[in-house]
Amino acid sequence: MNSELHKHTILIVEDEVSLRHALRDKFTREGFIVLDAKDGESGLDIALKELPELILLDMMMPKMDGMTMLTALRAANSWGSQVSVLLLTNLGSDDKLAMKEITEDPHAQYLVKSNWPLGKLVEKVRETITHKAP
Repeated sequence: MNSELHKHTILIVEDEVSLRHALRDKFTREGFIVLDAKDGESGLDIALKELPELILLDMMMPKMDGMTMLTALRAANSWGSQVSVLLLTNLGSDDKLAMKEITEDPHAQYLVKSNWPLGKLVEKVRETITHKAP
């Protein structure tokens, strides 16, 4: 299939404005259709309405944090229970509770922001979407 015929849709849920814009700009230039939200509450609404193929989800946000959004997403419907989610955080790997919950979710991965420059993150998103495709 020609990549021009099918652009992958992703949702970026990030409260830090400059990072959200940088991610949106990078993924748009890389050929993705990009939706974005500034907090988990609006992110959940957009996700359930637009059904993106993958969600980049910040863990620490106002109104609704990433883990709360992920829990609500997984409980919402069959699509929400299976959509791929990459949780982005500044927390270290010593955040045992988050790591335990995420490792038990086959459709979610935990990424420390400082370990994932934009180019590497784009590759990870492509790889995740490709492995999820039927």
